[in-house]
Amino acid sequence: TLGNIGWDEMYASYAEQVRGLLDGGADVLLLETAQDILQVKCALNAAFDVLRDRGLKPDIGDLKTANDDKAVPVMVQVTIEQFGTTLVGTDMAGVVAALRDYPIYSLGMNCATGPVEMAEHVNYLANHWDRGISLLPNAGLPTLVEGKTVFPLPPEPFAQKMADFVKSAGLNIVGGCCGTTPDHIAALVQHVGEETPPARIDKKPWKPQIASLMGAVDYRQDNTILNVGERTNASGSRKFKRLLEEENWDEVMSLAKEMVREGSHVVDVNVDYAGRDNAADMQKIVGLLVQQVNAPLMLDSTQPATIEAGLKAAGGKCLINSANLEDGEEKFAVMCNLAKKYGAGLVLGTIDEDPEEAMARTRERKLSIAERMHDLAVNKYGLAEADLMFDPLVLPVSTGMEQDKHSGLETIEGTRLISERFPNCQITCGLSNISFGLKPAARQVLNSVFLAELVAAGMTSAILHVSKILPRNRIPEEQWDAALDLLYVRPPGAPVTLEDGSETTDPLQIFINHFPDGAEVQSTKVDLAELPLDERLRKHIIDGEKQGLEETLAEARENYPPLDIVNDHLLDGMRVVGELFGSGQMQLPFVLQSAQVMKAAVAELEPYMEKTDAGGKGSMLLATVRGDVHDIGKNLVDIILTNNGYTVHNIGIKVPINEIVAKYRETNPDAIGLSGLLVKSVNVMEENLQELNKLGIKVPMILGGAALQRSYCENHLRSTYHGKT
Repeated sequence: TLGNIGWDEMYASYAEQVRGLLDGGADVLLLETAQDILQVKCALNAAFDVLRDRGLKPDIGDLKTANDDKAVPVMVQVTIEQFGTTLVGTDMAGVVAALRDYPIYSLGMNCATGPVEMAEHVNYLANHWDRGISLLPNAGLPTLVEGKTVFPLPPEPFAQKMADFVKSAGLNIVGGCCGTTPDHIAALVQHVGEETPPARIDKKPWKPQIASLMGAVDYRQDNTILNVGERTNASGSRKFKRLLEEENWDEVMSLAKEMVREGSHVVDVNVDYAGRDNAADMQKIVGLLVQQVNAPLMLDSTQPATIEAGLKAAGGKCLINSANLEDGEEKFAVMCNLAKKYGAGLVLGTIDEDPEEAMARTRERKLSIAERMHDLAVNKYGLAEADLMFDPLVLPVSTGMEQDKHSGLETIEGTRLISERFPNCQITCGLSNISFGLKPAARQVLNSVFLAELVAAGMTSAILHVSKILPRNRIPEEQWDAALDLLYVRPPGAPVTLEDGSETTDPLQIFINHFPDGAEVQSTKVDLAELPLDERLRKHIIDGEKQGLEETLAEARENYPPLDIVNDHLLDGMRVVGELFGSGQMQLPFVLQSAQVMKAAVAELEPYMEKTDAGGKGSMLLATVRGDVHDIGKNLVDIILTNNGYTVHNIGIKVPINEIVAKYRETNPDAIGLSGLLVKSVNVMEENLQELNKLGIKVPMILGGAALQRSYCENHLRSTYHGKT
């Protein structure tokens, strides 16, 4: 997900490992300590492909595979940190939604914390995962005592808590990770028993889901349909097409964020644009979206290669838009296989090979094609019913052509038939097609009325511009009724006189007559630009929103000194971000977005600030220590210090002490900051301090990292170093 390695390279590496493990006689394949769902999906595909090539298959723990000597269990264990998600930000609901469709033997957790801290996630698995559950915690949270890593949870309480989980959560596989000893395992065996059957847990009814990198979204929303934002679509949005031409990725992200703020649950991404490398564009945009927008993605293209490029960049569970039978079953099979391989949902458009009229116009043909696609997708290609999303396809009723007059009606009734025939499947449509070519105000009303009728007929989703949909109470009754007459092809009993004095019984002309030139489009969204200045400044930071930032700062400079803007308004936004992160309401990638916007804001204001000290507030050298690749926290410190007027020399990850010393002598900073997430990194920090002592360097040191305890730093490490720590 972070872009440090591509899917194909990682896939090849995992495939080689799986071949070696099987050659060596491995009975089980275990993917453990996983922090990135995209990495898990890549590894699983490599494992399943190697098994298939060798005439083997995955063992999913059911009666069919339990005694099959050709079946190999493939197990997955993720690592959930103390803040409740994996390092890249996925919660357990997101993990389950993304992996549920894969034929894995078990799903569980290992490492990061002790068993007590895992309780919430264990309970979620117990209620929502339908196969084996494994749990291998640490012996508590690690501490450092006299320079040594100590895991404080003794064998007895460790084993007792695990035994409680076996009884309450129906664990199938138990063990220990960091800090557990033979005594811990012996106590575990004693408390659990070698012959103890797993407890039977009544699972909660599964609600089919899709997922972003961060978390899951139900297909069936409680109080609304599943809204799919349509504006990041090169086929339908002039603005997005322009941004794509300009490669203005920041504005693309702003557009997607705006759709989510307006109420879109899913973001549709279509980059099909002649003259560009569509697969490269899809990979680029998806790679940015998954880290910056907390919403599942609908990857929308007629080209399988473009779809797959996006799937290779997206953790979570996407929707593919779409498959149909226009080119026969061959291309349909390609799309179904992509959905199966990457664990995605699949939109099915009601089009077949009919040479005269491929797109189904009548309700009967819409249902007939849906039945054929359902049979192929479920029974031939093994897709789950709930992951199929039928699109009965609507043509504009606005053309005035006789063959198009019934398009809305047939789509409504086709939706009703498909909903009744396949109640476990989803139904969607590109809503705005119904009104193509009409004036904006007329389009808004017709789209809103059409959506209401579709939902009443059983539609569960729509691809739309959410803020342009109006509730019935905001549409005049005469406009609402005229829209219904147009959709249901109901001409009036007597001619109606139009604004130009002519008479007609045509429902289309009567509907259009309700919207004279100058009729305004209504909006349900709250525009950031409409907020008061103080609130707007904070919202830019809290939402990580760069769009309009320069204009907001220019307006702010007319009212406040630049330094006050930073200290009183922007930093207040960062304070809220910190509170949201601390309470688990904001994931780490969004914290980093906010910090990047903060950095951009300070850079914009800096030329207008009074220069009271040519040297700035001071300088700091930052490095992640030898053997450690983790740098998210360190980079956040870099941004915060830079925002507050300090000079920062950030020299990267896995930095040995000789490079730190060389950079120190080159830049002469006021302090050195050493970072590392791993437990062993604390020992490396101590070694570095000892080396600095030998060199006579006494620069103040600031140490930070997940495994570093304040007490250990203030006592042991402070006494080790000859300078300030």
